[in-house]
Amino acid sequence: MPARPIVHHIPVCPFSQRLEILLQLKGRRDAVEFRVVDITRPRDPDLLRKTRGTTALPVLELADGRVLKESLVILQYLDETLPGGPVRRADPFEHAVERMLIAREGAFTTAGYGFVMNQDRAARRAHEEKLLGLFARIDDFLREHSPGGVFLYPEFGLAETVFTPLFMRFWFLEYFEGFDLPAEEGFARVRRWREACLAHPAAQQVSREEIVKLYYDYALGAGNGSLPPGRTRSSFVFEPDFRMRPWPPADKYGQPASDRALGLLVD
Repeated sequence: MPARPIVHHIPVCPFSQRLEILLQLKGRRDAVEFRVVDITRPRDPDLLRKTRGTTALPVLELADGRVLKESLVILQYLDETLPGGPVRRADPFEHAVERMLIAREGAFTTAGYGFVMNQDRAARRAHEEKLLGLFARIDDFLREHSPGGVFLYPEFGLAETVFTPLFMRFWFLEYFEGFDLPAEEGFARVRRWREACLAHPAAQQVSREEIVKLYYDYALGAGNGSLPPGRTRSSFVFEPDFRMRPWPPADKYGQPASDRALGLLVD
């Protein structure tokens, strides 16, 4: 049997989850081998050699040794090369429309992560307004192209595959910032889309509990496995399992929790 492509990834990473959702939609979950990268440790020199020194994940390594980077690139490659029918829209115009929506992903991601990592309580409102503005523009886009629908098109597709992991990661904003979409008409369409994406059976790889507990250090301004001041273990460690840890304090601007309070110490 030919060797499967390898995806080097972080299981809780939204960009990796995109690939998992795509494979689930195609019914090809075993088409690639997922290899976990522990971002709390120095990167494997062999992997760095393959990526030419870059550390961003996921990375797709083909059976012949060729490497692809960037989640949207990998997503397109797998959609085009794996059996199971395309997740992307087959109609050229409809595919162009879903690509227009996907083009909004970068600013959306940056705003959400910038919000959770913000350490200035006085700047909180500005971060909230920025993210709400992006949600409002997505709402407007959906009203233009699919006013009465749930997803962008009748089925969960490529745009949903791209955005759903971000909707899930933004659970950390609900927990640490008390953020939610206002109950206003201007957010009704995007709220309907978000809730349908979160509930889809193909997108259940992570839980709210996992997101909140592992991303606690992001709420303290320390991302990608780095350590907040006074800590010796990252909230992204694999052991102890997140299910065995207590929930972190919701007040990210208050006294930060210690390794022991977070249940990170291994006896």
